[in-house]
Amino acid sequence: MTATKPANTTSQSILNQSVQYLKGVGPKRSEIFEKLGIHTIRDMLYYFPREYKDLTKIQKISEAKIGTEISVQGKVLGINTRISRNRKHILEVFVGDETGAVAATWFNQPFLISKFHVGDNIYLHGKVGVYKYLQLLSPEYEIVPDEEVKKEGSIVPIYPLTEHISQTHFRKIMKEAVHHFTDHIEELLPQEILVKNQLLLLNRAIREIHFPETFDTLKRAKTRLVYDELLILEIAMALRRSGIKEEMGISFKVGPNVDAHIRNLIPFTLTNAQERLINEIKKDMQNNKPMNRLLQGDVGSGKTVVAIYAILAAIANGYQATFMAPTEILSEQHFQTIQKYLQHSHVRMQLLTGSTNSKYKKDALEQIRNGQIDLVIGTHALIEETVQFKKLGLVVIDEQHKFGVIQRLKLKEKGYCPDVLIMTATPIPRTLSLTLFGDLDISILDEMPPGRTPIKTFWIPKDKEKEAYNFIHGEIAKGGQVFIVYPLVEESKALDLKSAVTEARKLQSDVFPTLKIGLLHGQMKSAEKDKIMTNFKEKRYDILVSTVILEVGIDVPNATVMVIEHAERFGLAQLHQLRGRIGRGSEQSYCLLFGNPKTNEARERLRIMTKTCDGFKIAEMDFKLRGPGEFFGTRQHGLPELRISDLIKDFPILKQARSDAFGIVSKDPRLTLETHQKIRQKVMETFKDKLELISIG
Repeated sequence: MTATKPANTTSQSILNQSVQYLKGVGPKRSEIFEKLGIHTIRDMLYYFPREYKDLTKIQKISEAKIGTEISVQGKVLGINTRISRNRKHILEVFVGDETGAVAATWFNQPFLISKFHVGDNIYLHGKVGVYKYLQLLSPEYEIVPDEEVKKEGSIVPIYPLTEHISQTHFRKIMKEAVHHFTDHIEELLPQEILVKNQLLLLNRAIREIHFPETFDTLKRAKTRLVYDELLILEIAMALRRSGIKEEMGISFKVGPNVDAHIRNLIPFTLTNAQERLINEIKKDMQNNKPMNRLLQGDVGSGKTVVAIYAILAAIANGYQATFMAPTEILSEQHFQTIQKYLQHSHVRMQLLTGSTNSKYKKDALEQIRNGQIDLVIGTHALIEETVQFKKLGLVVIDEQHKFGVIQRLKLKEKGYCPDVLIMTATPIPRTLSLTLFGDLDISILDEMPPGRTPIKTFWIPKDKEKEAYNFIHGEIAKGGQVFIVYPLVEESKALDLKSAVTEARKLQSDVFPTLKIGLLHGQMKSAEKDKIMTNFKEKRYDILVSTVILEVGIDVPNATVMVIEHAERFGLAQLHQLRGRIGRGSEQSYCLLFGNPKTNEARERLRIMTKTCDGFKIAEMDFKLRGPGEFFGTRQHGLPELRISDLIKDFPILKQARSDAFGIVSKDPRLTLETHQKIRQKVMETFKDKLELISIG
């Protein structure tokens, strides 16, 4: 059966027909394809190889060396099956060229016998072994018609597949799709961009990505497809940014009087970096376009003070402000910190979280609605429909990566085009910020407040733990306090890891019997957590044993040692966040990484931590180790999954695509020009369930 076409034979309808119409698929096998996310012929063409085998250098069978890989071409001379002593089914296909013969051998795959016939032309690639004669063990194979036999071999695509379909069979079906349907792929890009960037035509790029003639054409095909993917992403960012810039926002008045009043409430001299950022924010707020700014700053760099300046500027103009943090404990800490700064002001504050008492909450909601509350600090409880503001002028969001873009927009919609300031202590690599936060203006707080001593970090192997405990004793004797963090709350039989609950008991009885040890974990009630943290801050405990709940901004200036047990189980960003809980006073602080990593990647993470305290360097390295998908939950940001791009390797292409995307949108803000219709359509398809994120009327 050959591929069939529906009655309506437009290119779109042909590519959108079910994959079952491809030769070799059919209704039953199409279920296997659906497991791979392949529903239509278009899906098939855009299902890209994960790697390629280089069979371009065909060798003679006589050159085969035991233990090495070889690519050979020959004819099937004979086929044999036998049962081994341990009852394994063995299939041997003998293949010969003018220099010798080799047996292609498969174990327990009797169904393969129907694939081969004496006289077939065949390519084989595999590892050379020996039995009574030379063997290729479970080799890659390709049977080729006489007219397609080449003197040189080919570049063979390898696809990410599921069970019940082989690479050889999948490639055969893909060849059918590529041969019959790539001519129906319509060009996406305007001619000027194709010429400027020397890009292959889209249909040729699709052909070459699957069955490349040479490695040079493969590289050009990949460049074209990566460019398309990143261009669509950046077009969406440019449209979003353009839509924000078109909105009419609030023009705040931040003159010398307001500035002086705010500075009177800040009890220390600001750093040069804080001054620079405050000026950027002040300009944004004075403009009648809504501020949409991301403030990146390492742990302890003083972001909160910059946010307080913006909050007070909004309140001084008669507007309300809201500050959203990802957890209750962090919301409460922000509330307490900001309350200290504002104790001599007339600002009326309110904390609103999921744990807020319902009767108290009802009164608070009424006061927020009537404008009697100036500043509301809380968790995502702020997004609930019951929370209504009288005159919301500024939205501050802490640790944006813990929220999704949709949540950001929901909070913003509670006012009429309020200014938005987003803060993160998770340094974001530039490669990722151009995609995740491409719609934002980005400011970096790259200077620590004076008096901060860099934290010394050490990797503690198993045989050095006793020495480390002695060191901890010494630090506590000098008046310091210690955090000890574990990855688990309770012991897990499935994971051979120490748990916070069990280890707190052991530490108290066996290691530090004379010291006072507290325990903190996420399963405790909010009031209990608050009590333990207060007791620790007030030095009622020498050591606080905790789970990763400490990652969020808990601030104890007297804590000088952070011990992280099973440090190899944590990501770099998380280790850096945990380390940032110490070093907040004037004394030298130490981070001790207890761990026995089993993999090179885990060892590399611990080595990186001992070499640098620079959050941005750590973020870049973390990004390289883990890749964009895992760096943090990128899906919640409303980004489509990247099929072919690698944001690190493809950064030069990303920069070019971004430049072109913003150029296109500046000339054609709604993509209404004829030359941009295909791009518009592609953006709408890609972001079909997230169009509220994009201004594309």
